[in-house]
Amino acid sequence: MHGANYRSGKGQPFTRKKFIKGKPQIKIAKFQGGKKGEYEYCVQLLSKDKVQIRHMAIEACRLAANKTLEKTTGETGYYSRLRIYPHNLLRENKMIAAAGADRLQEGMRRAWGKAVSLGARVRAGQCIMELYVNDSHVEAAKKALKGACVKLPTTPRIKVSEYGKLSP
Repeated sequence: MHGANYRSGKGQPFTRKKFIKGKPQIKIAKFQGGKKGEYEYCVQLLSKDKVQIRHMAIEACRLAANKTLEKTTGETGYYSRLRIYPHNLLRENKMIAAAGADRLQEGMRRAWGKAVSLGARVRAGQCIMELYVNDSHVEAAKKALKGACVKLPTTPRIKVSEYGKLSP
């Protein structure tokens, strides 16, 4: 399965997991990280265009950002939150690519496909991930999100805004 095949979300999303027997498990371990508290700045990762992001890419992005930021601020110097959830089931109609496979395949006849992955549809300008930090760690948070951008199928932008106090 190639990730570029699922980059654009075409058609109606399929989210009815109760009808599928072998549904894939979500790979995202945690949606929040760091320590909740009062922070001065919110650094956000915003999508530039409409795209569909697979759950493996979301988890890789989260790990890259948290690991980079944890090195500079420590475990209690930031708070991170994922703002998207992969609801959509992505299906693949696997074709046999071997000698003599022409008698086993049915081609596009009844091509529903098996559920292979999960994806989140993201609108243009939607927040993917946000980091809450104090004034001394804003540049480290921007660097962490810049490293996490590489894991995503689109080129997001980074927005820094003053937050005041966070008490989620």
